[in-house]
Amino acid sequence: MRLTAPPAAETGRRDAEGMAVASFVTGLAGLLVLNLILGPTAIVLAVLALRRDTPRRFRAWLGLGLGIADLVVLGVLTLVQGTTPWVVWGG
Repeated sequence: MRLTAPPAAETGRRDAEGMAVASFVTGLAGLLVLNLILGPTAIVLAVLALRRDTPRRFRAWLGLGLGIADLVVLGVLTLVQGTTPWVVWGG
């Protein structure tokens, strides 16, 4: 007895579209806060969306670029300040 509907091809496409949008949003937010977490998240979501052949390819590419930019910004701030730009233990 099956309790759920069988998977449809449209479900996978909607998932890929959601990943592309989520990649863009997390990459954009990562430029402002939590770039160490949101940058790699944006990259992974963008790659997954592109591999699943999302119809929102441009948004996935933007998310990928923003995720990489998040890590570049973190690297530049770390080099300029000599330490991480955020404090973990209140020190």
